Amino acid sequence: MTGLRNRQKTERISRILKTASDLFRAHGYEAVKMEAIADAAELSIGTIYNYYQNKGDLLLAIVAMEVDMVLKQGAELVESPPLHVGDAIDTLNEIHIDNALIFLNKEVWRLALSISIQQPLSPLGVTYVDLDNALMAQICALIAKLQKLGLVHAHIDTVAVGELIFNNANNMFINYVKIDTMKLLDLRNMIRRQSKLIIDAISV
Repeated sequence: MTGLRNRQKTERISRILKTASDLFRAHGYEAVKMEAIADAAELSIGTIYNYYQNKGDLLLAIVAMEVDMVLKQGAELVESPPLHVGDAIDTLNEIHIDNALIFLNKEVWRLALSISIQQPLSPLGVTYVDLDNALMAQICALIAKLQKLGLVHAHIDTVAVGELIFNNANNMFINYVKIDTMKLLDLRNMIRRQSKLIIDAISV
């Protein structure tokens, strides 16, 4: 019975977050009311409030859900990476970037970034930093794995290189979010071009 209740809870939470994400993307975060999310998810407003006190909590949960999905996909790559440094790093960067846009569009990402900067001690601000650190750690882990496989020079500081690659890609992603006319392909190409300088320097 407990297993059934847990599955039902998981299903309800997934439905709430997917519905909220769809509405935020379609109508904008500010325009969407909690009641509209409840109606679209075919749940009572009380059920929504059982899990989330406000839209800020929902946004936090969506960001966390998205990054969790990204980390899971990235972990599979780190475990068994392509045997070419450039391919491995470019693929992980693209996993991080492409999946970050499944549930959140540029407008909602701008809001999340704004909250994380203006309210760094808020739940969203703290979580945003933690999730960024987890993504950066995954890139560091990939560099270490490639080094262990003999594809990266033994003297390379894998943490420093991972941090450098992540910080550059993250900065480019922020620019992409800020500029409405910038296309995803442009972002990918910019990150790939800039990462190549580092990849060439560390590759055996």
